[in-house]
Amino acid sequence: MDLLLDTCAFIWWDSGGGDLSDAAASALQDHENRLHFSVASIWEMQLKHQKGKLLLRKPLTDIIQEQCAQNGLLLLPIEPGAIYRLGQLPSHHADPFDRLIISQAKLHGYSVVTGDGDFSKYDVTVVW
Repeated sequence: MDLLLDTCAFIWWDSGGGDLSDAAASALQDHENRLHFSVASIWEMQLKHQKGKLLLRKPLTDIIQEQCAQNGLLLLPIEPGAIYRLGQLPSHHADPFDRLIISQAKLHGYSVVTGDGDFSKYDVTVVW
């Protein structure tokens, strides 16, 4: 299964997984699943870190490289198709980063690992 981690799920996973649900933690540990992480989430994390709203255990570059090497995390670029698809999404969610993650999941047919209940208002499979 292809799983796209939302930003919060990635942060919790990287910090030991204590805030993840049992189902989410199990899905992330299942080596049969392919784990994807949007470049939009990296952008969001960098912005929050610069504003002092997100403390990181090490430089963001190192965290991402470490997760890619250790857990096979695949970075998902922001493609024009995902941006164009935003116009087709209902306005259930105001967060532009979350909306882009939803659009990417729909475009690629990925399930989203998220504890955000608003994701379930869209036609995407949520793992939590």
